[in-house]
Amino acid sequence: MNETPVESTPDQQDPPVNRVTLRHPWRWLEKGWLDIRAAPLYSLRYGAGIVILSASIVLLTLLGRLSFLLPFLTAGFFLMAPLLAIGLYRMSDHLERGEPLAHCQVLEAIKRNQGQLGIATGFLLIIMQLWILASVFLFIMLYQDPFPTWNNFISTVVLSGEHRPLVIAVVLVGAFFAACAFCVSAITIPMLIDRPVDGFTAMRTSVRAVAQNWLPMLLWAALLVAIVGTGLLTFYLGLFLAVPLVGHATWHAYRDLVPRAD
Repeated sequence: MNETPVESTPDQQDPPVNRVTLRHPWRWLEKGWLDIRAAPLYSLRYGAGIVILSASIVLLTLLGRLSFLLPFLTAGFFLMAPLLAIGLYRMSDHLERGEPLAHCQVLEAIKRNQGQLGIATGFLLIIMQLWILASVFLFIMLYQDPFPTWNNFISTVVLSGEHRPLVIAVVLVGAFFAACAFCVSAITIPMLIDRPVDGFTAMRTSVRAVAQNWLPMLLWAALLVAIVGTGLLTFYLGLFLAVPLVGHATWHAYRDLVPRAD
């Protein structure tokens, strides 16, 4: 297999997009589970690495008395999850082709199209920064009381009922940016490590895949949030299984949504 990425030409046409049904998201999860069973050592070790990384970041945040950043870190995890699972996509590709797995799937995946992966990463970081800035702006404009500490943030802002317009505005703005991030990244990273396309072509294809299959992809997004959210709520321990399952399943989502030319 040729591992050298090839830059797309200006007149390159965007790849076609298949239509899928509401059954497909469940099939993607089933195939993801089969990939875990086919390579449990590699998949679960990858999940353990994500757990250790996430727990380390949270611990450093708490030690630095920066606990107010935890909601933004959680939102950032959802936004950057497609990148965190890059090694799992490569594992599923190897398993699909019947090829042996390597020990460092992440580096192998990045080397296939690292310049264009950087573009996609930068785009997701811009969305995350805009999300944070918009949330801070809403707090400045709509929250008149002294800013609460993280220990009583939920009870004071969310549960008290005294700041309902702020909560609604933050939720709506967050949902908007989350939808934008999902549309541009649903299949972008798997596509960039699978074929020689540029980042903008991959993001356009991802947006078309979501637009042409909005109902199945809405279900898929809900499943992703439920699975990853459960992993986060278990003090990150659930990510040990959640991340490998979602990562492998996302590869199969990409494979069903974007047919290969060969």
